Amino acid sequence: MTYELLNPSDWQHAKVTKDDVADFLFEHLDQYGDKREDIMKCIEYALSEQDGKGGFITVAYENPDNILGAVIINDTGMAGYIPENILVYIAVHGDARGKGVGKGLMNAVMDRVSGDIALHVEPDNPARYLYEKLGFTNKYLEMRWKNDR
Repeated sequence: MTYELLNPSDWQHAKVTKDDVADFLFEHLDQYGDKREDIMKCIEYALSEQDGKGGFITVAYENPDNILGAVIINDTGMAGYIPENILVYIAVHGDARGKGVGKGLMNAVMDRVSGDIALHVEPDNPARYLYEKLGFTNKYLEMRWKNDR
């Protein structure tokens, strides 16, 4: 299995396209997913070279036509008071779940990042147990206010 790490300067030589990653995530995020156009915004943010943006994408595949997993990490630009990186999306193909692909993706990401990683996970998401095994802790209770005004 190949784990390909893609940042803005690597993208032109990648074996997969932005659309390949967006389509894969849209299909395999299941009930934890977002609209495809929101996933594309996240990809564009991760691959931006604009100040205050950036990040990278990691893709796992047996061959570029058969993506098995993908992760998008966005730089927060807030080192010191918020983790420097946020894991926005991670998905593993349904046929590859439970076979170490998610762990391999996470290890590739953790080997690559500078600084800490934050992520949000639903309490009923089975991936939560992988994150705990890898050393992620639940430091805070997240609360959100929805601006309906």
